[in-house]
Amino acid sequence: MLPNDNLNPIFEAAVQATEEAIINAMVGAETMSGVDGHTVTALPHDRLRELFKK
Repeated sequence: MLPNDNLNPIFEAAVQATEEAIINAMVGAETMSGVDGHTVTALPHDRLRELFKK
């Protein structure tokens, strides 16, 4: 086992990796249609950039 002081950087790295994966999924998504005509619209990249600057 690692002492708590040594775990903090590991947890921070895990948080950063998770945040990056979520953002990549949001940016990489495209508008698509599925079963029964359900459509999911992709997020506008310019608006997403504005939100992340805040």
